[in-house]
Amino acid sequence: MSSENPSTLKSYVDSATGLAQRAVGTVTGNSSTKAEGEDAQAQAAKDHEASHTTAKLGPVTADPNTGATAVDDPQRNNGTWDQTIGSAKESLGNLTGYESLRREGVEQNSRGKAAEAEGQLKDWGEGMKDRATGGLGKVAAVAKGDREEERKWEEMHDQGKVQQRGAEADIQKRAA
Repeated sequence: MSSENPSTLKSYVDSATGLAQRAVGTVTGNSSTKAEGEDAQAQAAKDHEASHTTAKLGPVTADPNTGATAVDDPQRNNGTWDQTIGSAKESLGNLTGYESLRREGVEQNSRGKAAEAEGQLKDWGEGMKDRATGGLGKVAAVAKGDREEERKWEEMHDQGKVQQRGAEADIQKRAA
């Protein structure tokens, strides 16, 4: 039941199917049907996890399963840089006793956090929009039987998914 492009929804459907298959195997005493159901549930769990996986590659986020990439909003990277420089200024100010340098560092760090958060929210929103648009466009292309257009919309969906998941991962990392 594995797929090239793991989907959260598909993983839920596959898990439910595996559960039903396992139940039928248990009720009927058919151990091979029960084992197939267990295998299907295990694969669904792996696909679900894979559908939430992204890799951070500098200003680019990538999905290791599909190869789809999305460029991060520049504010995310600029914000991270400002936080680093701000923290360094704050530490140097503390070390040397220069209160104005310490305050400047605190302010720059705060501005960096705000800029990074704004960039993450933009990426998350654009990713959601691209996923929805790509999904709807793909449905229309399938209905028309246009395989080339279907691939174009699927690529948009995949890029949106990567962008959204990358922003979610960064937001969760900050929250922890």
